[in-house]
Amino acid sequence: MKKLNRYIVKQIFIGFLLVTFSLLSILWLTQSLRFVDLITNKGIPVGIFVKLTSLLMPRLFVLLSPICAFVAVLFVYNRMLGDRELVVIKSAGISPWQGARPALIIGIFLYFINVYTYNYGIPAAEKAFNELEWQIKNDVSHLMFREGEFTDLQNGLTVFITTHEKDGSMSGILVNDERNPQNRTTISAEKGRVVYTDKGPKIIMVNGSRQELSKNGGQFSSLAFERYSVDFGLSGNKKDKDTSAREKGFFELLNARNDSSLSPKDQRRYVVEGHRRIINPFYNIVFALLGCTGLLVGNFNRRGQSRIISVSIIAMVLLQAMDLSFGNLAAKNLSLLPLMYINLILPFIVCVYLLLFYTPGMFAKRRHPPEIADV
Repeated sequence: MKKLNRYIVKQIFIGFLLVTFSLLSILWLTQSLRFVDLITNKGIPVGIFVKLTSLLMPRLFVLLSPICAFVAVLFVYNRMLGDRELVVIKSAGISPWQGARPALIIGIFLYFINVYTYNYGIPAAEKAFNELEWQIKNDVSHLMFREGEFTDLQNGLTVFITTHEKDGSMSGILVNDERNPQNRTTISAEKGRVVYTDKGPKIIMVNGSRQELSKNGGQFSSLAFERYSVDFGLSGNKKDKDTSAREKGFFELLNARNDSSLSPKDQRRYVVEGHRRIINPFYNIVFALLGCTGLLVGNFNRRGQSRIISVSIIAMVLLQAMDLSFGNLAAKNLSLLPLMYINLILPFIVCVYLLLFYTPGMFAKRRHPPEIADV
């Protein structure tokens, strides 16, 4: 029995890795498209781009893990049934519950992986992601002015740098500022340096000129200066960033109702996120059992198990849809939180019951013998 379990676990685990890697690769590519402009417009290195997008993987993994486990279990048990391996297993006297143990082992293993990822991996990754994204968008030092190229800092503000000096300053600076809809300003300077203040980063320029053209009246003015500063209009205070619920600790989320600094809406959202960290890892076990229950208790059909597979897939999709729906409802009214637990526990009980107590013809309608009329 141990060799059989080891054989099935190995097949499921390999299938899980293949499905997970494929789906994560597709989602990574789609998510990466959101940040392509950081390379084209901001000029960040490819290494930082890969690091930024890779920090999304823990969040995507925990979402895909139950589905990938379901697909892997369903595929392996259906293949074994098609190869008559499950028929031999049943003929050897192995019960459906014993046959489901490999799927249960995979589900429990993924449960612990998800618990760690939800409570440690995702908060650390979300914090690092938000920090890096904020630095790229707001910290000028990460914009990396490139020599001889125009850099768009924001809408209407473009900076051109001729050369970078060894002391960190810049020479041959040209700034085009069209943020004011009434005026267009062009500033040129011999040298300059980026400095950081409480109000945000600025560029200090020396020995240059400032030309301004009024868009309405067409009035032109010019001013020579020895020292001039341009505010980039970017927030320099990192404390202004919003902290997402995924960055919070588990107990901090559950006790969010006692945090007076949060709005009632955020309090409910944080509490629901805390309960999701309890519920969602269990879906790995439920979906693993759901993928094999129908094939283990159902009758063998030489034409295939399309009906059982379809029912299993529909049940999985319905559970996912109801989980999202109940989560949204609970975020509006916390008294509906038990629905999320019912959606998890009920299918688990049904699967365990069928694996332990199912007998052929359990759900068949009993036919009563016809009554014999009195002669």
